[in-house]
Amino acid sequence: MANVIYGVNGPVVTVKAAKEFSMMEMVYVGKERLVGEVIGITADLTTIQCYENTTGLKPGDPIEGTHTQMNLLLGPGILDNIFDGIERPLAEIEKEVGAFINRGSSVSPLDTEREWDVTVTVKVGDMLEGGAVYATVPETAIITHKLMVHPYLSGKVTAVKPDGKYKLHDTIVTIEDKYGNNHELTLCQRWPIRTPRPVRNRLTPTVPLITGQRVIDTLFPISKGGTAAIPGGFGTGKTMTQHQLAKWCDADIIVYVGCGERGNEMSQVLQEFSELIDPKTGRPMTDRTTLIANTSNMPVAAREASIYTGITLAEYYRDMGYDVAIMADSTSRWAEALREISGRLEEMPAEEGFPAYLPSRLSEFYERAGRADVLSGSQGSVTIIGAVSPQGSDFSEPVTQNTKRFTRCFWALDKSLAYARHYPAINWNDSYSEYFTDLDPWYVKNCGADFVELRSGISALLQEENRLMEIVKLIGSDVLPDDQKLIIEIAKLVRVGFLQQNAYHKEDTYVPLEKQKLMMKTILHLYERSKAVIAENIPLNRIRETGLFEKVTKIKYDIPNDHLEMFDEYLADIDEKITAILG
Repeated sequence: MANVIYGVNGPVVTVKAAKEFSMMEMVYVGKERLVGEVIGITADLTTIQCYENTTGLKPGDPIEGTHTQMNLLLGPGILDNIFDGIERPLAEIEKEVGAFINRGSSVSPLDTEREWDVTVTVKVGDMLEGGAVYATVPETAIITHKLMVHPYLSGKVTAVKPDGKYKLHDTIVTIEDKYGNNHELTLCQRWPIRTPRPVRNRLTPTVPLITGQRVIDTLFPISKGGTAAIPGGFGTGKTMTQHQLAKWCDADIIVYVGCGERGNEMSQVLQEFSELIDPKTGRPMTDRTTLIANTSNMPVAAREASIYTGITLAEYYRDMGYDVAIMADSTSRWAEALREISGRLEEMPAEEGFPAYLPSRLSEFYERAGRADVLSGSQGSVTIIGAVSPQGSDFSEPVTQNTKRFTRCFWALDKSLAYARHYPAINWNDSYSEYFTDLDPWYVKNCGADFVELRSGISALLQEENRLMEIVKLIGSDVLPDDQKLIIEIAKLVRVGFLQQNAYHKEDTYVPLEKQKLMMKTILHLYERSKAVIAENIPLNRIRETGLFEKVTKIKYDIPNDHLEMFDEYLADIDEKITAILG
């Protein structure tokens, strides 16, 4: 007897007396063959969550099993592509049915007719383990796609095709396993989205992800293979900050997941990324980017799947030996999808209506980040940067609090900073990074031992300013002695001249570490020399009259990134003018 629909409740579909379905199995629902996944099984009922709009489904419609888990097709063609939450290619669907996705679309995730230039790297008689590279393909002008043996397959090569042009499902290599079974290796493989891909050995995150954003690289760094949360209310710049990180961070590949975002924001991402030139290669940014667009009007269950789709694609490229950064924007919308499905399933709600398993689902996602020795014999990493959208900027709500438990970097966006046009609007008092211990040896080796000392000096100034501003709020700034007024003046210079960054200025949108270090050195040099003036009971106004504060504030614009020798002139100018005051 064929399995048929018993009941429909939003994206949740039930089947009665079905015995052959297994947990997490991918199924096709209804006459239009909508994609679904088995999420609950009892003796009487099987529960399925449907990843497409269930309008029009009715009891009695057929359900067909696939005997496989919800999985992705992995192979060349992922980069420079746009998918929805379950890896359906939006550009191909548009060619077939127009601007709106039809239900039950059966378009292949990757182009099966395109021919790729394949270079085979093995020969007959070679022994291949899981994850070994057997061929390479130039996927884009800057990324070489490495074709790898499925992680759970190994054997001896019995047949090899010559180098040449092949389609996605053409057999390139044949191997024989230890049981005598032959396996044909093509240009692609499948992998279940909820299962992490295995690695040989996980490594300590000792290399920073350089972003070119001063407040991050200097004060709150993240490592390659690390995790970070960007929480902030509406309009604080979460998406803009992630755009900047995606454009400028030194990851090899970017996976951008628009999870429940507004359609106009996703179209802005697509437009910006297609126009942007990668500074490292001179090629379009899309050559090393893949986008997963699951907008707020798309089916809610596909939103829940989209971040697993993104992390699986990221792990696949990590296994080739690349450093991958995944931007999840935003995990709050993903958690809301969990809450909606949980409500349909009539599960017992926990705090604020979220399901009780919210923390474990968040940890499953963030734990898939990491730097590792991969099965192909090289090293790769997946860095996760997740935006969180707490309602009313309330950081005590469950998604933000649970995200803090599983991430080691917290870049708290501040509404007042954003409204004052201070970007990135990362609040230096509420944010933190737990990677200093792991990363400081790298900074000392590559930037000099004084980098860590300079950073400590800048942090101490900001903390002292925060303490002094509490006093100023009570009694005003006029009663403060000049040495404390100097701290407030220098801290303002740090905030405006160092932490604030202009994404639209060619010298300021990306700043190399060497310039960041010299900027800190110049600011602290001005502070130390000014302290000497105050110690001689000379009024602070004498220093203000020199224009040094304004001049140092404009360093970020006035000194080009490729003319760092100009910092010597600024240091000499500070010494000259302070010496003149001291007489």
